[in-house]
Amino acid sequence: MENKEINVDFTRYETRLTKKFLNRKPYEKPNDKIIKTVIPGTILELFVKNGDVVKKGDKLLILEAMKMKNVLRAARDGKIKNVAVSVGMQVPKGDILLEFES
Repeated sequence: MENKEINVDFTRYETRLTKKFLNRKPYEKPNDKIIKTVIPGTILELFVKNGDVVKKGDKLLILEAMKMKNVLRAARDGKIKNVAVSVGMQVPKGDILLEFES
């Protein structure tokens, strides 16, 4: 454990931090231009390709995970910059599926 000082509302506190806490993955602000997998699965169907213009709520793809078919829909209007997967591809958690242009 490591001793560390932190300041909260002008009050100084001394605390101990575990190795697990010190080695944790830092917070990453969500990027609405990139769609990543939240669960491993297989791509069953693609409804878009590079250069397509989509509206919020349009179907993007179907990801089968844990024997369930999950339809991923556009969370924003935009143009598809890159489709990083293909039908039948197995994707791990955190893998990039699609990217939107700015």
